[in-house]
Amino acid sequence: MIDIILITLLTIGLYRLVKALERSFPILLFQPLILTPILIILTLSLLDISVEQYEQGAKLLTHMLGPATIAFAIPVYKHFDTVKKYLGLILVSTFIGSFVAIFSTFLLGVIFRLEDHLVVSLLPRSITTPLAIEVSTEIGAVPALTVIFVIITGVLGGLFAPKIFRLLQIETSMARGLALGMAAHAVGTNRALTYGEEAATYSTLAMIFAGIITTSLGLTLLPWLYSLIS
Repeated sequence: MIDIILITLLTIGLYRLVKALERSFPILLFQPLILTPILIILTLSLLDISVEQYEQGAKLLTHMLGPATIAFAIPVYKHFDTVKKYLGLILVSTFIGSFVAIFSTFLLGVIFRLEDHLVVSLLPRSITTPLAIEVSTEIGAVPALTVIFVIITGVLGGLFAPKIFRLLQIETSMARGLALGMAAHAVGTNRALTYGEEAATYSTLAMIFAGIITTSLGLTLLPWLYSLIS
């Protein structure tokens, strides 16, 4: 119990430190999803704490991933009438986005001749972490690698989306929200909040539907792609 409390406080403390740095110096290095894991690794090395000990101690935080993801449903509830109006468009958009994300990742992996386990671990990178881990396990990939790719995808999507929106003059809440939720999942949804609650609603829906669709494809399309590179 003491280990759980200490490691939880350590993790939260490092995260809050990085958030403070990010507010003062808004650069890529100080993104919490980048710098916090680096600081945790350095701290574990200095304190001689094994990865297994940290995983056991961080169970409380790990279990909170699910409820944290579900909490994104709150803005969906508040804008339910708008959601019903555009539900068909949202479903079609997220299906196309999910398919393109998987197939383009596969093609690029083959073009650059990445090792098989890297390609397979990359395929579920465009969905939120809890679902990505399950899909990665289901298709025989390496969940730890998938988590890294999910984080990288989310951080880059959240960073570059505003620049792309300005470049392409994308101004509607729906377009911004769906793009962020589809391309950058939870990080994108957090970024969508800066464009307003309606954009966050669409981003949440895109993240949820992309997770469901990719999980379904994980039982059909992904094993077939995996068989092509095996």
